[in-house]
Amino acid sequence: MEFKDWAPIYEEILMDFGWRKEKDEEAAKLLSRLLAGKSRSISIIKKKIEGKDVLVCGNALTLSNDLDRITVDKYLVIAADGATSTLLEKGIVPDIVVTDLDGYIPDEIKANRKGALMVVHAHGDNMSRLDNVRNMRDVIGTTQAEPLENIYNFGGLSDGDRCVFMAHEFGARSITLAGFDFSDEKVTDIKKKKLKWARKLIGMIPGVINS
Repeated sequence: MEFKDWAPIYEEILMDFGWRKEKDEEAAKLLSRLLAGKSRSISIIKKKIEGKDVLVCGNALTLSNDLDRITVDKYLVIAADGATSTLLEKGIVPDIVVTDLDGYIPDEIKANRKGALMVVHAHGDNMSRLDNVRNMRDVIGTTQAEPLENIYNFGGLSDGDRCVFMAHEFGARSITLAGFDFSDEKVTDIKKKKLKWARKLIGMIPGVINS
């Protein structure tokens, strides 16, 4: 998604959550500095995703059961942050991990060491965690604000919907969801609001299958 198309959606999100754009921009600049000289080209994402059937794994409690019903080997697997731990427990190394680093970092580093490409997201609330990229290789940085030279914006707000936007952006043949529960009542109010946005944003992408 071009930033000019994402920008009005982003402005609506900022207003809804009461967030400041300047904090997101500050975080993007910090991640840009941390990744200077080590950020991978986004062509590696295209090479992995284009023409593939993609399984996007969210971190809902349903993920483990969803995976039991799916032939995972058929898919290019993208993990949304904390879903990485569940996947590793099942012996599955995700091809790509999309994270704002609020999952269990040791598992994300473990997946990275086993070959997962890391797509690390910077926003106003995670600047203190961004230094973790120093312990990772094959990292690409993203932002929800205006992109920078080495920090990209493919669209999306939370880790799960950003996975979907990225898969769509880079030409996935199909996108299937596992571990997504948009109506989970056992989460905080802000998480409920994020789930509402996730449903809305993913609904913008044609043909997404919810397992």
